[in-house]
Amino acid sequence: MKTAIKFFALTLVTAFGLSATASADDAQTNAPAATLPADSTKTGVTYASDIKPIFDAACVKCHNTAKRHSAGVGLDSLDAILKGGKDGKILTAGDSAHSDLVLSVAHVGDSDTFMPKHAKQLTPEQIGLIRAWIDQGAK
Repeated sequence: MKTAIKFFALTLVTAFGLSATASADDAQTNAPAATLPADSTKTGVTYASDIKPIFDAACVKCHNTAKRHSAGVGLDSLDAILKGGKDGKILTAGDSAHSDLVLSVAHVGDSDTFMPKHAKQLTPEQIGLIRAWIDQGAK
């Protein structure tokens, strides 16, 4: 009987351990989306009317086409944003949850890439608007 109880307990511990591992893997895979502010519900979001004012206030001082930051990212024009930086594209239209731009301003992932560095952090509402803009095609 004691052997059966030990076997049952060991089976539960093993099953729980495997279950916890699977959950941790799932959480790691979905971590960026789970920690990002939600997309804005606003439709028809454009760079010119909605996003440029945010970037002008918090980003363009360092990230502009005349004086690019060391990463080579300009945020003062749609063309510059779509071009990306020294490390490539900073966003993928239609996929805000995996766009480097969103992860950077939302402070998700590598803390070395968190932005802005010399201005007040963007609000969840601003990040949600940026997400909606990217998910709506980054136009």
